[in-house]
Amino acid sequence: MSGIGFGNLALLGLLDEEARADGKARKSTNPLVAKPPQFAPRAKRVIFVFLHGGPSQVDTFDHKPLLTRDSGKPLPFDKPRIVSGQTGNLLKSPWEFKRYGQSGIEVSDLFPNIGGCVDDLCFINSMHGSNSRHGGALLELHTGSDTFVRPSMGSWITYGLGTENQNLPGFVTICPTLTHGGVNNWSSAFLPAAFQGTPIGNASIPSEKAKIPFIQNDETPRDVQRQEIELINRMNRETLAKTGPDAALEGRIDAFELAFRMQMAAPELQDISGESEATRKLYGLDDPKTSAFGRQCLLARRYSERGVRFVQVTHSYKWDQHSDLRREHTSNAKEVDKPISALLQDLKSRGLLKDTLVVISGEFGRTPCAEGSDGRDHNPHGFTTLLAGGGVKPGFKYGATDDYGYYAAVNKVHIHDLHATILHLLGMNHLKLTYRYAGRDFRLTDVAGNVAHDIIA
Repeated sequence: MSGIGFGNLALLGLLDEEARADGKARKSTNPLVAKPPQFAPRAKRVIFVFLHGGPSQVDTFDHKPLLTRDSGKPLPFDKPRIVSGQTGNLLKSPWEFKRYGQSGIEVSDLFPNIGGCVDDLCFINSMHGSNSRHGGALLELHTGSDTFVRPSMGSWITYGLGTENQNLPGFVTICPTLTHGGVNNWSSAFLPAAFQGTPIGNASIPSEKAKIPFIQNDETPRDVQRQEIELINRMNRETLAKTGPDAALEGRIDAFELAFRMQMAAPELQDISGESEATRKLYGLDDPKTSAFGRQCLLARRYSERGVRFVQVTHSYKWDQHSDLRREHTSNAKEVDKPISALLQDLKSRGLLKDTLVVISGEFGRTPCAEGSDGRDHNPHGFTTLLAGGGVKPGFKYGATDDYGYYAAVNKVHIHDLHATILHLLGMNHLKLTYRYAGRDFRLTDVAGNVAHDIIA
């Protein structure tokens, strides 16, 4: 099969869109066809900016004056029973915080560009999860489960809504991590294979080389490719007629269809040479420090504006500062601050932010107590997630951690609640977005989850 090239793959997608000989429209069998939401949505699509490793909330978006005052003293209440590593006394943030925008929300000196966007951002300062290890925490954030292989958030969303562009995947992940669960973080698991994330490169590949491979076939004319695809389709359908439902075979058929259609859309989409010089500078493509992640964010905008339902970009794997907090967080922030702010500004200027939900988060936060002399341990008990666009309140802070930033304390938002809220903004009831497998109905939020209605505009 590989001999005919990835660019040859596809079949029913084009056929479904054609009229039948009797002039009546044929019903589409494409699993990615756009589906109506369950109720009026606030957002049409999602961009998920994942900061892999666990940025420190008390050094970024959750200012704690008492942490500064009491630095060097013991934490005045109990630490969690289960911890990733041993920590000592309180450690103040090396960075100053200042107020930005009309909302006056405080952001640390690490993120001056994101600080300039606070009036478009919703800060959830009371996030918490269930797992203090990277592998479990990544799975929980991406799939809702920290212990089992489950469909990813992007897969659930495309399963529920399909996608707006039938010539592109519904779920794309740009330079995803290969560690801490790897492909399970963008897998469709037991959902049909058509809803799996399509990786564009991976964390070990520079973003300028992260492209959909084998997308063009200059050797075989398109009409010949069509004949090949029709033959493959006929053979596969005959096999299905004999064997009955076969998820793996049906997944391959869907992949063939999509890949054939992608020959027309993907090459232009991946080519950013037509972007203006001002846009390239906005995303920091002229600076070696910001160009890699800036390209990811620019591609995220390009995929989103062309109708891809769920796009993820990953800054991987750099935020795990058990030591060298000052140096490494400074370096990491310089790589992402300008690109993330550029993404928000660019979406807004194009009129896309109002119905694009941008989610910015790590898998957990970090402890306010020191690990060694200049580090912080993992902390799933209290951290910050940023949202923008897509119907959330702009320039708004929701929830709070305790006085030192260890535990979510006010208006707590579990990862299940975040997932329920994202689905709600997309017009889906998380209780009703289900899939029957192994004798029970599964959902992204499992048996939990409450919508955080207070953050919705």
